[in-house]
Amino acid sequence: MYDFEVYTGKILPVPGEPDLRASSNVVLDLVKSVPTGIYHLLYFDNWFTSLPLMTTLAKKQILCLGTVRVNRLPGISFGSDKDLLKTGRGTHQEKSALIDDVEVRAVKWMDNRSVNLLSTFASVEPKSECKRYDKKKKSTVMIPCPAIVLEYNKFMGGVDLMDSLLSLYRIHTRSKKYYHKLLFHFLDVTVVNCWLLYRRDCKDLGIPSRKIMMLQEFKLSLAEALLLEGKSVLVTKKGRPSSAGSIAAEFAREKREFPATKAIPGDEIRTDGYHHYPMVMVRGRCKNPNCKSVPVFCCNKCKVHLYITKDKNCFLEFHTK
Repeated sequence: MYDFEVYTGKILPVPGEPDLRASSNVVLDLVKSVPTGIYHLLYFDNWFTSLPLMTTLAKKQILCLGTVRVNRLPGISFGSDKDLLKTGRGTHQEKSALIDDVEVRAVKWMDNRSVNLLSTFASVEPKSECKRYDKKKKSTVMIPCPAIVLEYNKFMGGVDLMDSLLSLYRIHTRSKKYYHKLLFHFLDVTVVNCWLLYRRDCKDLGIPSRKIMMLQEFKLSLAEALLLEGKSVLVTKKGRPSSAGSIAAEFAREKREFPATKAIPGDEIRTDGYHHYPMVMVRGRCKNPNCKSVPVFCCNKCKVHLYITKDKNCFLEFHTK
């Protein structure tokens, strides 16, 4: 997500811009934050697409591509769906026009149903193919596909991806305050954006896919870092002290709390320099890289075993490097 606008009722024209009706006015308002003059590419669906919007943005050197409703293409006529289906799936037609010195191309492509697209930069060429399932043959077949369709699917898929990711682990809460829902939605959007950037950086660094955190793991790691960073883990218990008879139960609890496969905490927690104390526990593998010792010392905050002797201090290295 690059920018947003909260819907509050009637959509007014953008000051200094022509009134292009509600759907197009939304786009004109949002693109105010997009730098002009460097030919950014903008994609939208058929609720927004119109010829006046395309030409207005082209004059700002913002090129566009979107699906379009037929009633928003005055003077442009395509063959009927019935006629196109007779020639088979993958059939297409292209029309071009010069409007206010802006070249606009309209394409109709026949899949299971017709798809109409409008663009100021994309066209049918270069033609390609795409996979589709044929019910009669009961198998996958290749059908002709214009470049404009592939271009649209490639980038508009990001919108569907964002909606899909947001729905997976959304913050659910009930509130009578409308702005609470907005706040939690923006938190979800921020986390998803961060995860997408994290995944992109991991791929650029050549990190194997199996070592890249999934969204759920990323969100849990982020929550843990926010909860523990710069905070004490020492808790003062209220009430009477526990009796000696509960030692066995306490030992069992500690074994559950400090499993041998406990993940290494994030750098935000590991190096915050706050309330990291060694405790004597059941022996476990040292988590400091290149150390194969099995010490009894465990960090009370990171909950990982670390080796400490006069000659080697993995505890210090782990929390400072």
